[in-house]
Amino acid sequence: MALQKTSSKPKLRFAPSPNGYLHLGHAFSALTNADLAKRLGGTWLLRIEDIDQNRSKPEFIQNIFDDLKWLGLDWPEPVLHQSTRLGSYRDAAKKLHALNLLYPCFCSRKKTREVAGTKVDPDGAPIYPGTCKNLNHKQIQQKLEAKIPVQYRLHMDKAVAKAGAKAGPLHFKQFTQDDPLTFDKITCQPKNWGDVVIIRKDTPTSYHLSVVVDDAFQNITHVIRGKDLEAATNIHILLQNLLEFPSPAYFHHQLINDDKQQKLAKSSGSTNLKDLQKINISAKQIREQLNF
Repeated sequence: MALQKTSSKPKLRFAPSPNGYLHLGHAFSALTNADLAKRLGGTWLLRIEDIDQNRSKPEFIQNIFDDLKWLGLDWPEPVLHQSTRLGSYRDAAKKLHALNLLYPCFCSRKKTREVAGTKVDPDGAPIYPGTCKNLNHKQIQQKLEAKIPVQYRLHMDKAVAKAGAKAGPLHFKQFTQDDPLTFDKITCQPKNWGDVVIIRKDTPTSYHLSVVVDDAFQNITHVIRGKDLEAATNIHILLQNLLEFPSPAYFHHQLINDDKQQKLAKSSGSTNLKDLQKINISAKQIREQLNF
């Protein structure tokens, strides 16, 4: 299907985390990005989302390059590695802090589970009940001096109120694979997430903050990713509004499931592309299986 080019050159990105080997779900997402970029007369970028230095490994990064080349894909150089952009994330966090939208949280995951109520976020995790939200300055200083690990959360009620006062109800633009030039407006519900972590204990950012900062930095116009990240778009639109970034249009594609109808995932040991190559499955067969 040929598509008319947009007035500004479309730019997409495929942004895997190097914490394991790519599987068919990643292949589908990468091929979808490359295919749509070609149809729109734009380009797609490869971005390595390696802010989690405890799980990211050089061999996984190299395998990403190797598997994508095996699939017949290429991309512009240099490839952006998020681990080189920590200063930019700090700057964005400082802006949110200056808006009085972040607060320190000293709770561990175990503590959060213990004190959380029955409400869960769209990922099924307990919603943080705000235990540290009302700590006074002296209490915060005591915990910092005691070197208790600290993370910073978004005060969701304040953030939504501030964004709404400026832009009204938040929406994101949604398109389909067949028609990426027509957008539906989807109402955002970021409060469903509660006070999300913006700065983690082990790194000066989070997935939500870094992806928003880098999409703006790289001038991404169309974001294609799996349905499992659709709910997170609510947070990203909110952060884009607060940080005064443009918002891309979004398409969240169906996930690739295994024989048990469970989504493919690195964490569950799903068969990866490396395994398929070992049993002589060709890139052509993979493309045909995924309808490319």
